Amino acid sequence: MIEAFRQYFSLCGGLLYWLIVAPFRGRPWRIGHTFAQIVRIGVHAVPMSALTALTIGVVLAMQSAAQLAKLGATVYVPGLVSSSLIRELAPLVTAVIVIGRSGSSVTAELGTMKVSEEIEALEVMAIPPMSYLIVPRFLAMVIMMPLLAVFSIYVGLAGGWLISHFSLHMSTAFYVNHALQYVELRDVGIGLLKSGVFGVLIVTIACSIGLNVSGGAEGVGLATTRSVVVSLLSVFIANAALTAVFFF
Repeated sequence: MIEAFRQYFSLCGGLLYWLIVAPFRGRPWRIGHTFAQIVRIGVHAVPMSALTALTIGVVLAMQSAAQLAKLGATVYVPGLVSSSLIRELAPLVTAVIVIGRSGSSVTAELGTMKVSEEIEALEVMAIPPMSYLIVPRFLAMVIMMPLLAVFSIYVGLAGGWLISHFSLHMSTAFYVNHALQYVELRDVGIGLLKSGVFGVLIVTIACSIGLNVSGGAEGVGLATTRSVVVSLLSVFIANAALTAVFFF
């Protein structure tokens, strides 16, 4: 456990150096690789994120409508859907999707490179693995996580609109007005902050575990599983901590 923490913080320190200090010393990170990772990590995760957000918006509207109808207060369904998505569900669910799809992929890819000695080959060719492999993935994750969360919010609201419009017979204007009525700019900022923190946790954990794989193909599989589990736990703990900070 102590060794895992040492490896993690060592990677974070090296990452900060190559992100901030190295470019001013004539060793910039590769923009082309960053865009390639943006497509692989973020763009390819859009369909899965959209489907998940749509179903969550639909289920949230149905469940809230069923309970609020007992009180004759279905008018609050749009506000409940929007506030829940923006403050909690969209950032958290997007993080879970990215962990399962992109975080595990990063760990498996880096782990395979590690056991096949490709990373050592980069060092022999005087190509810093941190700059070549880690920085582009980090930047891609930090950029795409908030964007995916915003996209999930819109799709989730569309799911809530489907139930509100066709089941509760609300007009589109009524739904939009009441959905925005219960959301403040502060809530949007909190949601985006959570997404950014989740992205940092996911990519640093995935890279740290991937770079320290041993044991061949079996080790890669075990490392990928460990990366998903640790990332999920870290995201849930971070979500609870951030929610508590803004609550108190």
